[in-house]
Amino acid sequence: MSFADKAKNAAEDLAGKAKEVAGEVTGNDKLKAEGEKDQAKASLKDGVENVKDAFKK
Repeated sequence: MSFADKAKNAAEDLAGKAKEVAGEVTGNDKLKAEGEKDQAKASLKDGVENVKDAFKK
């Protein structure tokens, strides 16, 4: 996994966490769910990249 991919996934995860917290604070369930979805997507991408790295070795 390249550094750029790691940074991009970390940024997406952080943005998702921010959306989730903002949704909780404001009572906006849609925003909270969107944040959770963004975090899940970032985690999935990390998992795929880790599998790719494992096969490169």
